[in-house]
This record gives sequence, C-alpha cells and structure tokens, in this order.
Amino acid sequence: MTMYLLPISAIVIGVIIAFITRKQKAIGTKLLLSFSGAFLLALTLFDLLPEVYHHLGAKQTGLFIMCGILLQIILEFLSEGVEHGHVHTHKEDGKFPWVLFISLCIHSFLEGFPIHHHNEMVYGVLIHKIPIATLITAFLLQSNYSKVQITGFLVVFMIMTPLGTFISNNMFLPTNYIDVINAIVIGIFLHIATTILFEIGEGHKFNLSKLVVICLGVFIANLI
Repeated sequence: MTMYLLPISAIVIGVIIAFITRKQKAIGTKLLLSFSGAFLLALTLFDLLPEVYHHLGAKQTGLFIMCGILLQIILEFLSEGVEHGHVHTHKEDGKFPWVLFISLCIHSFLEGFPIHHHNEMVYGVLIHKIPIATLITAFLLQSNYSKVQITGFLVVFMIMTPLGTFISNNMFLPTNYIDVINAIVIGIFLHIATTILFEIGEGHKFNLSKLVVICLGVFIANLI
C-alpha cells in the first residue's frame, strides 16, 4: 500500500507547500530539487540499473535507456521542462495547457512501473515529486485557469504514478516487458536527474549548500 500512497502524498505535500509560499519566494525549493535529482540518480544507478542489465543484457539495456532519454527529451519539448523545475507562466493565455498536462501524465505513469519490483524507487519518486508538485501548483495558482481545471489537473497528475504501479503489479506482463519499460524509465530518470544537477545553479554553478544537499542525497540513497 505504501507504494501507492507515497507518490500521492508527495503531490499533497507539494500543493501544501505551494499554498504556504504562494506570496513569498520558496527559498528551499531549488535545494530540494537538487537533493531530489541526486537522490533519484543514485537510486537509479545503485538499484534499478544493475538488475535491468542483468536481465536484458548490455546492448539491449543501453538501447532502451537511450530510447528513454529520447522520449524524455520529446516530453520536455512538449512540457517546456517542467519535470525538472522549468515552469513558464503565461498569465495572458487562459487556454488549458493540454500538451503540458498529457506530457506530465505520460512521465508520471511510466515512473510508476519500477516501483513494482524495486520498492526503494518509491522514495526516489516521492522526493522527486514534491518540488515538482510545488512548482506546478504555483504555476497553476498564478494562471487564469478555473478552480475546477486546477483541481482536475492535480488529481489526475496525482494518480498517474500509482496507476503505473498498479498496472505493473496486476497486468501480469511478461518479465522481459517489465524490464524493457524499466530500462526506458532509467533513461527518463537519468535525463531528468542530470538536467536538474547541471541546470539548477545560477550560471550552471554550484554553491556550497547545493553541493552539500547533493552529497546528502547520494549518501542517503546508498543507505536504502
């Protein structure tokens, strides 16, 4: 049950943070984003990648990881990079952001699959989703969308990762299919995490506080 509840709770926490900090600058959001990037990257390398390599073989794994990277590049082209903290507000545009919505749903749905056999990954997804949910909620609150649209956006976004986990758990997909999907998700995680780590600083530079939280993220992931 934890594997379903934690991704949902991440969105709830992110929404609460966005409401609390809506009238002020969220100083810790970038640091949390840096921590989440390092934590997610470390968990992917320590836990998910070795097992996929073991089941699929080196060349196949590399191919599907590359497919995941390319898929994430396409999704980020559509979403303008919101998966790693780039949120662009268009207050003058009242149209519902369907492209952003669909892109985020695809991303969230796929990241639920590895949680089936790798329960540690749920913590990486949890930490990753909190700052993203905060930024998305802040973006929605600053927009001209109705409360119904905002609520619908967040509710559907909230359930996509548990839905991916549920399908992985209950559809009895062949093991090699799950491994292929996991390899694609590794590519997605690698692209997101490295982009966060290299783009989160002003002028692509790291200060001491960001370096500390990145090292802390790797250290905690190693303990899990």
